[in-house]
Amino acid sequence: VQLQASGGGLVQAGGSLRLSCATSGHTTSMYAMGWFRQAPGKERDVVAAIGRSGGSASYADSVKGRFTISRDNAKNTVYLQMNSLKPEDTAVYFCAAGRKYYIPTMTQDYEYWGQGTQVTVSS
Repeated sequence: VQLQASGGGLVQAGGSLRLSCATSGHTTSMYAMGWFRQAPGKERDVVAAIGRSGGSASYADSVKGRFTISRDNAKNTVYLQMNSLKPEDTAVYFCAAGRKYYIPTMTQDYEYWGQGTQVTVSS
């Protein structure tokens, strides 16, 4: 199972970015998917996670109302639409896959990880 995250970059506060996570080597619909982020000197924390079918999702309080996670199982891709970005959103963003029937929000619940993509929000 391979995950490839893309779409990061430098954006001004208030701007938007859309991250993508392309998966290969497995059927995406078999996995719950999550986006995590890690800032320098901090732990890796969940940003958003979505169930296998895409019918339900979970968000960190800090991004509710600003970020939206979605998935297209036919394209084996998961997305994270990030709007109204803030400087505190600056981090390396990772996508992850976990073979769970619920929506996992802990790093240890995910078996596979992408390489990360840098998001930098300037003030």
